Amino acid sequence: MKTTAKLLTVTLGMLLVLTMVGCPKKCVTPTEPVAPPPPPETITETPPAPPKVELNLGTIHFDFDKSDIRPGDATILQGNYNQLKMAPKAQVTIEGYCDPIGTSEYNMALGMRRAESAKAYLVKLGADMNMFSTISYGEEKLVTQDKAQFELNRRCEFKVQ
Repeated sequence: MKTTAKLLTVTLGMLLVLTMVGCPKKCVTPTEPVAPPPPPETITETPPAPPKVELNLGTIHFDFDKSDIRPGDATILQGNYNQLKMAPKAQVTIEGYCDPIGTSEYNMALGMRRAESAKAYLVKLGADMNMFSTISYGEEKLVTQDKAQFELNRRCEFKVQ
């Protein structure tokens, strides 16, 4: 019986130890509070700038002592107008030129008539008249002084500002 008493004492002792110690509890480590996500950035999108249009406006020419638009030059003006439609805010100076035949005063007036004629034609096609300014250089800026090529001096050039 001694053995039974010892066994009972040991068993009770173990039960007592287990009761006091108990089962190990799950260890819960405190977590740091999670910061809320940052508010989404307010992105204000600026609309993209319209692409810059490269204008390559053609030069027109005139017959001697005339300011009428010739059929071939009407085609060039139509091409200029088509380009100007893609750049409605463009500012264009139409420059009128002459050959050196005649007086300076006459050529200045003829150069202006040529520039105004080109402007009127473009406006007739539908261009805004406010996009144009006109100037005459008369015979001041010759392309050539060769009499055989004077027709190159009788022209209007279009300069985009």
